[in-house]
Amino acid sequence: MRILCLLFCIHVVCAAASAPSAISASAILAHTKILASDEFEGRAPATSGEEKTIAYLTAEFGTIGLQPGNPDGTFVQPVPMVGITSQSALTFRAGGQTLQPQVGIDFIALSRREQPLIELADNGVVFVGYGIVAPEFGWDDFKGVDVRGKTVVMLINDPPVTDPATGRLDETVFGGRAMTYYGRWTYKFESASARGAAAVFIVHETGPAGYPFAVLAAGSGRETFDVGSVDTNAGRVSVEGWLSLEAARQLFAAVGQDFSALKAAAARRDFRPVPLAARAQVTITNTTRAVTSRNFLALLPGSDPELRDQFVVYSAHWDAYGRDSGRSGDQILNGAADNAIAVAMLLEIARAAHSLPPGERPRRSLLFFCPTGEEKGLLGSRYYAEHPLHPLTHTVANVNLEPLDANLAYGPTRDLEIVGGNASTLDDYAAEIAREQGRVLRPDAEPEKGYYYRSDHFEFARAGVPAFFARSGVDLIGQSAGAGARLRQAYLVNDYHKVSDTVKPDWTLQGAAYDAEFFLALGLRAANADTLPAWKAGAEFKARREAMMQAATPR
Repeated sequence: MRILCLLFCIHVVCAAASAPSAISASAILAHTKILASDEFEGRAPATSGEEKTIAYLTAEFGTIGLQPGNPDGTFVQPVPMVGITSQSALTFRAGGQTLQPQVGIDFIALSRREQPLIELADNGVVFVGYGIVAPEFGWDDFKGVDVRGKTVVMLINDPPVTDPATGRLDETVFGGRAMTYYGRWTYKFESASARGAAAVFIVHETGPAGYPFAVLAAGSGRETFDVGSVDTNAGRVSVEGWLSLEAARQLFAAVGQDFSALKAAAARRDFRPVPLAARAQVTITNTTRAVTSRNFLALLPGSDPELRDQFVVYSAHWDAYGRDSGRSGDQILNGAADNAIAVAMLLEIARAAHSLPPGERPRRSLLFFCPTGEEKGLLGSRYYAEHPLHPLTHTVANVNLEPLDANLAYGPTRDLEIVGGNASTLDDYAAEIAREQGRVLRPDAEPEKGYYYRSDHFEFARAGVPAFFARSGVDLIGQSAGAGARLRQAYLVNDYHKVSDTVKPDWTLQGAAYDAEFFLALGLRAANADTLPAWKAGAEFKARREAMMQAATPR
């Protein structure tokens, strides 16, 4: 009954909008309350929460008047997945001591292999610095050392390489302060897999990661997912894990090594892997199941017959973390700010775009894409990039929505923060729109945390599609200086990936409406531009776009 009442409120609010393209904060709030309600059970893939979410999106986008986004006439793209539940144990024999890190406190580990039991006994341990091989920077953390069958320990993020002339981070190596893909945990597991390691443990540090170890620990022992089947992962490292900083310090101290000294050494090109006088024993038991989740897609066809087969993709992942049955009391991770707000914004952007007068409709088509499995490792967007329903050569831009905090739940901001080095002409459109709104675009305040590699736009960018990602600002209009920064930090500490990420009584979603107006204008500008959005010179993904377009050009 509560959902029905909220649905009624949404339609009343939308009908009362003063202008056809206006974004309604009340409607965004109402959608958010529904998607983040306990009835939706945390919106985990392959649960009844997914069923309710997909049904809700189908009904709402259909009511707006959008068409199914799958050419087969449906609103969904099936995404084959494997569900994996790993129970793990870890022991180090080091310097005459036996260290037994506690799962969820000192370490977490899982295996994406098909095997029901993974056992690594008396396994050699090697510290490989940051685990990076980057020829363009003259960097090799392995230096030809054979790590096949061994347990490797790596540091989080990129090496902080110092410019001797200035004493500051060298901006020409690994982006300086900004993280590159080499710093992403997915790369580190890929790097170890390519070299035949048996296990990887990344040393977690709260500052560089952008979240405490408790965020990782919250998922320990719970089901996770991967795209495809378990057979897909036959070449992956057997054990993927993280050590807390304190657990890493204890291990290094037990073998007579100074963790801080080795960490400093790893930031130099001449670093060589350091075998640790330790043996690891890792046991993982796996329970797996084949499941099918779904990406959601809705289409607003372009008005120009010559351009309507080109697409601007708006994205916002629909999934959250579901239910944690191991908790007492509240077990539902409702995912209000992450990412129900963004999905609600997407609905309002679609409604506003559809409500434009015929002469103002976008020339290119708008595809509204809500992928599954973002919280499991960008799974739905990765699957779409590998199995696009509309050619990526005809996908001219991706505009991704994910707040990264709850600031936009409260009020509008004078600023908007560009995440990462987007480095495409979409940035130029964004600058123009910001000026028209009387806003300021700020550079990424935390580039070292690699947020650009942690949301669905990344899979489009990695495939070569110009992709834009921004987060809400911190300069809240009508509030004291520093209020936005405090709200951002409070969300990270108190609510991020926790059961407390729920709709708060003082949320107005005025900031979300203001930001949605910005994203609406950005997508329309890309859809109407005479020149296609493009990566700028030196952009990380420019070569991929050029190679893709060249391969698609008839000879």
